[in-house]
Amino acid sequence: MSIAGGVDKALLRGKEVGCDAMQIFTKNNSQWRAAPLTEQVIEAYKTNRRQAGIDPILAHDSYLINIASPEKDLYRKSLEALRIEVARAAVLEIPYLIIHPGAHLGSGEAEGIKRVVEALETVLEGPQASPVTICLETTAGQGSSLGYRFEHLAAIREGMTRRERVGICVDTCHLFTAGYEIRGRKPYEETMRQLNGVIGLDHVKCIHLNDSQRELGSRVDRHAHIGRGQIGLEGFRLLVNDPRLQHMPMILETPKGDDPVVADRRNLAILCSLIKGSSG
Repeated sequence: MSIAGGVDKALLRGKEVGCDAMQIFTKNNSQWRAAPLTEQVIEAYKTNRRQAGIDPILAHDSYLINIASPEKDLYRKSLEALRIEVARAAVLEIPYLIIHPGAHLGSGEAEGIKRVVEALETVLEGPQASPVTICLETTAGQGSSLGYRFEHLAAIREGMTRRERVGICVDTCHLFTAGYEIRGRKPYEETMRQLNGVIGLDHVKCIHLNDSQRELGSRVDRHAHIGRGQIGLEGFRLLVNDPRLQHMPMILETPKGDDPVVADRRNLAILCSLIKGSSG
């Protein structure tokens, strides 16, 4: 949900669409600078959250952040920006901050993973009581992006001393274009078997539901409306009825179009219609 006009306004938009859970940016995602969260905005946000009854609320970090970068200035800026994002999520009582692992920019996957581990260790230094869990998102694997293989995410978690504060966010579009098939019961179960075996389903904290404009294994990140892309409805039917995932928040990142409310309601209605026992 958009935070135009302030993070508190996102709750009103979520309520209008009919969200049970939602995701926001805590700042302008295309700028490094973060305007301070004033007491007035924080209180308005908490008031709107209570009235909207939406829970949980998740946050996504800025797309500018690249903690896998070998470029010292970008790495330093990314590290500080991520630290601020974690602090803002904590102030807003948001349990999960979703981040892309980053791109190694030609330095190699092993080196990129090493830098991600170092960055997360640095950001998570301090009181163990911090409520924010950083969730590494599966990626499509465009360019030199990390996270398109389950093994990348597992290596990051295993390299950390504070791994209990690092979870996983599975994005269906990214998963599919990275080469993991979910169309049909047998391939879906094989992908879930790999996910559980390499990472562990208990470490998956949330899911992004997006169809894909591009084909399986294309490694191109282009989201589509539910059922209107290469994945189709069957993959989503399997996912929303999977008892292993019933406790997880599932978030739409589908195209907004000219009328975001209409687009979001349509995608939510389609997903709800796929749930067994749903009245539509």
